[in-house]
Amino acid sequence: MQPFTEKTIQIIKEIPPGKVMSYGQIAVQAGSPRGARQVARILHSLSEKHELPWHRVVNAEGKIMLRDEEARHAQTVFLQTEGVEVDQSGKVDLKRFRHDPN
Repeated sequence: MQPFTEKTIQIIKEIPPGKVMSYGQIAVQAGSPRGARQVARILHSLSEKHELPWHRVVNAEGKIMLRDEEARHAQTVFLQTEGVEVDQSGKVDLKRFRHDPN
């Protein structure tokens, strides 16, 4: 496994309940500021295997980006269950709910 992949998995695992991080934020923390798409691929391919809290990852605007309606609804429900407010457009207030590991 590549070092970026390992670091990304570790960062995602450490996002606490009730908080979110963006793909780009995770990429920066993992050492690749332009690696947001790679973070998305890691989430897509390794979430189940590594039991990642995939639902705690949103885009830079705080929006849920899943295309599949069922998956988007599941992410919303999972976040709301943890106390994260998701508005009608599928957006999270990053000022309130963003996790900053520093």
